[in-house]
Amino acid sequence: MDIPIVCTIVTEYMDIQERLDAGVDILNVSGGKDTAYIVSRIREKYPDVPIIATGGPTDETILAAINAGANAISWTPPSNGELFRRKMDKYRDKEREKFMQEHQGMTIEEVEDLEEHRD
Repeated sequence: MDIPIVCTIVTEYMDIQERLDAGVDILNVSGGKDTAYIVSRIREKYPDVPIIATGGPTDETILAAINAGANAISWTPPSNGELFRRKMDKYRDKEREKFMQEHQGMTIEEVEDLEEHRD
């Protein structure tokens, strides 16, 4: 059975040739904001080495890694905090919509202004 050896590269200062000489088959680049840059540097020197790159959380960072020469991308999923923020944003939007439906499309500020002028 032939199992490929994958080595994670986290900075452009790591010795790639040393790792390839040791038997590494695939490079997994995980360099944070520098991932695309690291991929491009590796691709220049080693055009045939398979590269997996962490694409980051956005379409832009994923495309940057692909354009830099990555053969495959691993996607960075949203954090628990980001998922919770999205859930709370939906809840807030739902409550705002409910309020506005009950008050003829007016915002809370408009309702308060109207009430102030009634007095």
